Amino acid sequence: MLSTTGLPQGAVPKLERPGPLRDRVYEALLELITTRALQPGQHLVESELAGHLGVSRQPVREALQRLNTEGWVDLRPAQGAFVHEPTEEEADQLLTVRTLLEAEAARLAAANAGSAAVAALEELCAEGERAVAADDVDGAVAMNARLHAKIMELAGNKVLAELAAQVDRRVRWYYTPVARQRGRQSWVEHRELIAAIADRDEQRAIEAMRTHTEQTRKMYHERENRPR
Repeated sequence: MLSTTGLPQGAVPKLERPGPLRDRVYEALLELITTRALQPGQHLVESELAGHLGVSRQPVREALQRLNTEGWVDLRPAQGAFVHEPTEEEADQLLTVRTLLEAEAARLAAANAGSAAVAALEELCAEGERAVAADDVDGAVAMNARLHAKIMELAGNKVLAELAAQVDRRVRWYYTPVARQRGRQSWVEHRELIAAIADRDEQRAIEAMRTHTEQTRKMYHERENRPR
């Protein structure tokens, strides 16, 4: 059973000063879970987490209760807290919803984006390609999130953006373990998507985004089904 001891050096984020301590601890723990510094199934020991974060156990306990309510952590009687292990069905449902949201965002971006916006997408894509070339998985995951967020921003639909924000962290959580396998191909798909947006071809943008997000969903399930 894994415990929180031995977190990777530099993995623990510094707590920002503003805001209630319990909220800052919650954000720090959620970031550690999302990036898989704390892995699915890992035992979360309050005293160890408090030591890593430089706080007392009370805000850690409050943060774990909130994370449990939101489905990131499982609190088991007489055993303690554990990072939630997503089921294949949970992942499939979330990634299916992501495809729907992202496809509409791509359509709206194609309808709205000007040359400056396209240039911004191309620069984000180039940064992602550089991360892949350097085998920087964390960098590639971060750039993937930024590029998709930019497309959502260009869509200009606040309700759509709010819905996407609700699933964004979980998408990063599911995407991280397949990022290396997706590798360069993911960014080839990004280039095709950006080209469709640049051409203001809404239908092509929809199809490019659907293909892209479905490939990620497919690879996630293939990973889950491979022998360990």
